Amino acid sequence: MTIILSIAIAVSLATSAVILLRFPMLQLRGANASPLLVFMAILFTSGLDVGLIMFPLTEFPVYESEEAYGFTNALAIEFGFWGGMVWAFYFLTTFYFCVAEPRLRLFEIPWISAINSGVIVSTCAFTGYLFLTFLPSYIPGIPDAYRYALVAFVVLMAVISSTDIRYIKWLGLGSTLLFFVLIALLWSSSNTGLSGLLRSAASLGGYFENLPKFLSPLSDYHAFYLFWWFAWSIMIGQFVARFVGGMPVWQLCLALLTLPSIPIALWFSVLYIYHTEGIELSAALRACMVTVGVIFVVNSLDSLTRLYSDNLNLTVMRFGRGQYIAVHWTLLVALILLYQFTPLKIEWIGLVVVGLYAVVYFLTFAKRTKLVASS
Repeated sequence: MTIILSIAIAVSLATSAVILLRFPMLQLRGANASPLLVFMAILFTSGLDVGLIMFPLTEFPVYESEEAYGFTNALAIEFGFWGGMVWAFYFLTTFYFCVAEPRLRLFEIPWISAINSGVIVSTCAFTGYLFLTFLPSYIPGIPDAYRYALVAFVVLMAVISSTDIRYIKWLGLGSTLLFFVLIALLWSSSNTGLSGLLRSAASLGGYFENLPKFLSPLSDYHAFYLFWWFAWSIMIGQFVARFVGGMPVWQLCLALLTLPSIPIALWFSVLYIYHTEGIELSAALRACMVTVGVIFVVNSLDSLTRLYSDNLNLTVMRFGRGQYIAVHWTLLVALILLYQFTPLKIEWIGLVVVGLYAVVYFLTFAKRTKLVASS
């Protein structure tokens, strides 16, 4: 699996580079073209999930103790798993759904659409499963009954939000703002000032100094992350492509590689202060993190529920609002429990997506004359 993953990463990044060099000024516009701020908010909150909030403080000690990560510091490793070049996957798929898919319509082929929709709903459920798994770390002693009830409620809110695209836009903007507020709150509470933040952020240089190392799996855990990014990549590109607001290819690439990474870098730098200084999170701060994490889960699930429900024609228009909510809530909760009580892994979903990449590459090459003729 590692060899397949490494080849897929290399081909994806090489394709992104070719696109950038070949079509830098090509204007991209989606069906629901939106201003850059709205587009980036939707991308950021749809393309990330609760792991961004809850993982780092548990992962920093792991990265400091395992030999595979000994070439740099834990903050650089964490950023390499979440920021920087991995966003090139979203650039590639967003470009495809803006430019190639309207002409080739490969994702309207029934069997491709069915596989893609299965990937989307499975990855949605994985987001809910992560939230379920990590809740005890931030709400110590929470009874299992309350934990399952909270996850079921969050899924319900996400499904309700998915019924109207306006909810998704406003929730994306609101949760992005709340994330910056959370960063400011934890930084202020650390009492380390600007100098402390800058000292912590300086460790990010370890990522840029060792960038080539992050382009293939460093360990099984890094492979898990990369398969996770692949699992997200097609569906995020398919969803956010509709909101691209008339920007050239070079600008889209620059925006994707830099703008989401800025809040990620700030957030991780603040959390790294807590780790290196041994600062204990107060109950109030943990509650704030859980609150923002809940909103991130809702953001991730609502956009992807909207996407797969459109793909499968399981829409509000077809079922009515009440039946739509009942169907999708039941489906997502059932799949979350499937992750909880079976060996199902996100790596398997990522491997399926790598296979879809191969199919799309082959069919795009086979239909290249149609693509050129319609350009």
